[in-house]
Amino acid sequence: DQWSDISAELRTVIEEELAAREFMPQISRIIGVSSFATPSVWEVETNRGNTSFTLKGEEDIRRLPNSALLIADSHGIQFLIRDTKALDKHGRKILDRFL
Repeated sequence: DQWSDISAELRTVIEEELAAREFMPQISRIIGVSSFATPSVWEVETNRGNTSFTLKGEEDIRRLPNSALLIADSHGIQFLIRDTKALDKHGRKILDRFL
């Protein structure tokens, strides 16, 4: 049972599934939020480009060790902030309103 024994079509399907599971954009900057009440639309800069997502509620922000956060959007996509202290003052101020 080797990877090379799998058909090219099936290999492509497997690779796409794995990529989707590992998709976790990292937020480097919070540009803005539509409101400080939820649901709110967040405009962010990530390692995959600028995007926006909807935060349904504060419970969708999970604290992780070492000042990291995991934010789940309304579609279940997880966004990672590796270190909240590395964000600019504007971004930290926005986060403080939700934490």
